[in-house]
Amino acid sequence: MHYRAILHILGAILVFLGLSMFLSLFWSLYYQEPDFYPILKSILITVSLGVLLFVFTRSKHIELSTRDGFAIVTSAWFITAVFSALPGFLSGAIPTYTDSFFEAMSGLTTTGASILGHPSTNLIENLPHGILFWRSFTHFIGGMGIIVFSIAILPLLGFGGVQLFRAEVAGPVADKLTPRVKQTAKYLWGIYVGFVLVETLFLKLEGMSLFDSLCHSFGTMATGGFSTKTASIGYFNSPMIEWTIIFFMFAAATNFSLHFSALSYRKIRYFKDAEFKFYFGLILFLSIIITLNISQNIYGWKLENFRHAAFTTVSLITSTGFGTEDFETWPPLSKTIVFFMLFIGGSAGSTTGALKIIRTVLVLKFLAVEIRRLIHPKGVFLLTIGGNVVPDNVVNNTLGFYLFYIFIFVVTSFLFSSMGIDLVSATTASASALGNMGPGLGSIGPSENWGHFPVLAKWIASFCMLLGRLEIFTITVLFSRTFWRQ
Repeated sequence: MHYRAILHILGAILVFLGLSMFLSLFWSLYYQEPDFYPILKSILITVSLGVLLFVFTRSKHIELSTRDGFAIVTSAWFITAVFSALPGFLSGAIPTYTDSFFEAMSGLTTTGASILGHPSTNLIENLPHGILFWRSFTHFIGGMGIIVFSIAILPLLGFGGVQLFRAEVAGPVADKLTPRVKQTAKYLWGIYVGFVLVETLFLKLEGMSLFDSLCHSFGTMATGGFSTKTASIGYFNSPMIEWTIIFFMFAAATNFSLHFSALSYRKIRYFKDAEFKFYFGLILFLSIIITLNISQNIYGWKLENFRHAAFTTVSLITSTGFGTEDFETWPPLSKTIVFFMLFIGGSAGSTTGALKIIRTVLVLKFLAVEIRRLIHPKGVFLLTIGGNVVPDNVVNNTLGFYLFYIFIFVVTSFLFSSMGIDLVSATTASASALGNMGPGLGSIGPSENWGHFPVLAKWIASFCMLLGRLEIFTITVLFSRTFWRQ
């Protein structure tokens, strides 16, 4: 691998990360809070190291290989989390570096799991505004991937970005929107930033402060889930705000190529896309089932029950994790649905986590084809999605991903259980971390947090968050001897 080139790029990423912390300083000054100097110190440390790496590893033009791409993606996410943890730790807002790293990794991977937020001891809203803003801004950075963003500036550094794009968007649907990756990154970020600004405007008009509007827009469009309030969206007690966030969570977990087509070419292709139709139909179906279940067993027949059911369904399917209701108190059927929603995820090509809808659609179609082959052994049956035949290598890759995902979930659940965590909490924590969800059931329910987890469990969960965000294979390939062989 080209180690010098990799370090050069990591240096540039650290400089960008440090400079992005300046936005948090504005809020510290505005509210005149004591987190100004800790954030400034974090900026100086991050930028200084980034400049040193960038300057002392400068080299001639090098074309990056696929192997370099995988190494850069994984290294960049890890080192970004290491330095993103500094503001919270140095300010004392988060007392230990382990907790600060957990919070930073959760933010960057758009998981939204937090060690903060116990109603009686550490209210999130008690944190300084600069730290709160940085906490939410890590969602913004991680939302479309810090690597995809970096692709837009890599040509200026003398490197091509195709290999990085392939490593970042691994999956059954990873087509470039334009022939040039640099343009692709710009279009993706243009759409992403546009959605954030529009949502911020709507939330501000609906009664949120500008600060809360920005932070919740970061969390929504990144499908992250960090809130500035311990009670999450339920704090605002506003149906209008809830429906607005439902819409933008849904949009954030929709394949961005469909948004690109609609905004750039005025071609509305949403309901021509097999994955989107399944995604829309599944959310509607599960929202209705949960509405009927909670209406019959708990709340009585009220129209607002559908809003709460829809909010929770969209929040979990999209892997956002915002909350308006404590679904721990729901009937067994609804809680079972909640558990399985931790695995589903939204569309490929979006900011969502978990398995992704397209993989589930492909696996279901594969099972249907196999059943038909058993009934008609001499028949020829092709697996198609959207009228296109899916190649065997894509099918095999998807099945392998599914099996590997479940295997990691099981192993992590065992590890958590071995640390004294109860069965429900251990399994949902595993699913939540790997699926970049945030909340779960048991002791990490929507009204609880991850602060009580043992130190080792927090590091394991952080690693699972990174695995899930980079879709497993991007990281696990680094543990292969073949990868390092010349």
